[in-house]
Amino acid sequence: MVKDNISKYIDYTLLKADATDVMFKKLCDEAKEYGFYSVCVPPYMVKECRRFLKGSDVKITTVAGFPLGYNSTASKVFETKNAIEDSADEIDSVINVSALKSGNFDYISAELAELRRAAQKQVLKIIIETCCLSAGEIVGASKLVCESGADFVKTSTGFGSGGAKAEDIALIKKSISGSVRIKASGGIKTYEQAKLFLNAGASRIGTSSVLV
Repeated sequence: MVKDNISKYIDYTLLKADATDVMFKKLCDEAKEYGFYSVCVPPYMVKECRRFLKGSDVKITTVAGFPLGYNSTASKVFETKNAIEDSADEIDSVINVSALKSGNFDYISAELAELRRAAQKQVLKIIIETCCLSAGEIVGASKLVCESGADFVKTSTGFGSGGAKAEDIALIKKSISGSVRIKASGGIKTYEQAKLFLNAGASRIGTSSVLV
């Protein structure tokens, strides 16, 4: 059972297209107030959020190849390197779902290896968008992420047709090994939901809600 205080597991997220500077400032202020692990924000807001978070322990997560994942490898690599230059602590990059479902596993393996190199020592999470995948594809994608040296398998962008499911967390958990962890995201709005995913095997929760 996970400890009742789950703030340290939360990536507090704001990735809406119409989000304003005021909303990002509020996100950072709440992250500091509640002691969340990180804020997850668009690449262009990384520097500004670093300023908002000055003096706190809250980390900054940003995204690459978001939200559809079918950007070129070169584009994702550039985004990753640029985010690190802008002081991002963690990168959440979307797997190429189209390539995965087409069986182009060598392409995915090569891309993930490039992203791992580009991320250097920073935490790299790979979003596999579970709502688009069969059980077998979830297993396959999780293994590819594990083999790449990425730090996390992440369930969802929050922009797909569905979000995190406890059964998907269990499936991913059986498919990974070593130090690879799981981030559950997509549709998590309550404290009880977050506890469910943490107890199922997730080590991080992505949410745009202050969980109640």
